[in-house]
Amino acid sequence: MTTGSFEGETAQNEELLEAGREGHPLVPYKALWSVLLLGWVVSYADRTLTGPVIAWMIQNKAGFIGDAANPATLGGLVGSMFFLGYMLTQYPGGRLGDRFGHREMIIVSLLAACVMTIVSGLVAGLVAFVAARVLTGLGEGVFYSNDRTLIINHTPVAKRTLGLGVVIAGLSVGLTVGIILTPILINWGTSLGMGGDAWRMPFFAFAALTFVVIVIAFAFFRAKLGGAMRLGPPFLRLLLFSAPTFVVIVGLFLLAETLRWPEWLTASVASLIALVYILVIVRGVQRSGRGPALLNRNIWLVYIAYIAILWNLWFFSFWSVQIVREAAESSLVAAALTAAFNAGAGILGFPAGGWLADWAVRTGRGRKPLALICTAVYSVLVLIFGWSISGGGAPSLALLGLLLFTSGVFFNALQPIVQGMTGDMVPASERGSAFGMLNLISEIGAVLSPVVSGILRDATGSWAPGVYVAAGIMIVSFFLYLPVKEAPAHHEDPIPA
Repeated sequence: MTTGSFEGETAQNEELLEAGREGHPLVPYKALWSVLLLGWVVSYADRTLTGPVIAWMIQNKAGFIGDAANPATLGGLVGSMFFLGYMLTQYPGGRLGDRFGHREMIIVSLLAACVMTIVSGLVAGLVAFVAARVLTGLGEGVFYSNDRTLIINHTPVAKRTLGLGVVIAGLSVGLTVGIILTPILINWGTSLGMGGDAWRMPFFAFAALTFVVIVIAFAFFRAKLGGAMRLGPPFLRLLLFSAPTFVVIVGLFLLAETLRWPEWLTASVASLIALVYILVIVRGVQRSGRGPALLNRNIWLVYIAYIAILWNLWFFSFWSVQIVREAAESSLVAAALTAAFNAGAGILGFPAGGWLADWAVRTGRGRKPLALICTAVYSVLVLIFGWSISGGGAPSLALLGLLLFTSGVFFNALQPIVQGMTGDMVPASERGSAFGMLNLISEIGAVLSPVVSGILRDATGSWAPGVYVAAGIMIVSFFLYLPVKEAPAHHEDPIPA
């Protein structure tokens, strides 16, 4: 054994002993981070590819979007239907994780993403495609709350926010992979003679990648985090909840298609469904006696402020390729490579935000000042981006890429900072539920952002109004974070995996 390998093994043992002293099981938490990061990569690649696929359909007047009268609005509505499904399993996913095991829910989520991504590439017609994407969203919706809880429960307190940031960097990798590879895979499908069906190729490729990650995650959880898993009970409970939700969402879309409602009306009804669902969940939490932990004024401010993060995340993730393509008058591949600077910024921003937040906690400064700084700087940069695409001329790809990257660093750094604040606001036994509530409420932004932005684009002929709306919502969140009172980091025993 070399000296370097011995020192590395000793350092790892010391980290495990540190975790044990703080009440955590002896879990190789850095390996856990790696596995969960891979889960984020494939989960976000599977959902991100829809935006570039729709951009290709619009550009080539192909598929079930290309010949629509308002293609941007209809494409945004497809994205909003996905996020409505994704939103409605956020809280149940956290509760099921608290009950049946968080690692079990991670595997169930990845399996659902894999199967439904394949189905999305096989279906024919708009309604069938929407149904497949809704089911994808319902399955993927349980990943977030269980991933966040596993990290906090099995990472030493001093490194928790860093862990949250490192793992969620997989989101940026997945976004980048989805944005860049989707046009390339479509071109590959075209070269293979798929013609107008070339858009299906990315779904098959990403589903295969997801399956590989499922095998890795399943093997790791069994060997290092609790042994055998029972996937049947949590899957059946998730299915029991998702079935009526699926019927409602797809039924809404079918009704809209049959009656030829305007897309804005469909989006409004979808938002109403989401709000009613939130009210039902909130009432149930209050009746259960868990309201003081999950629904106090302090944490409500964070829940609502986080809407801005999801709005901006999925405005740029869904539409950035099309925005750059139209503004710079570039090819789809060039636009994807430029838009990827925004997604790729998270590879730096997420871990940097986590590291800075942990440093701030150790030095007694707290995370909130960092959250305010990131929110303010990001808002200014987005306003500049909106101004750059609002003129008559075509901005350079270099300028757009620079603005997307710098704003993305601050935006992505903000997320683990706020997530760390959230995790410390509740008891360990309620963390899955708290993260589920956070994403449940904030996903309103993801539900509305694609379709509202598409409506603004079709109405004005420019993407600048959508950019300004995104910046304005983020500015509002700055003032919501201001009165938030941080809680000290918890050092209690973890709950089961």
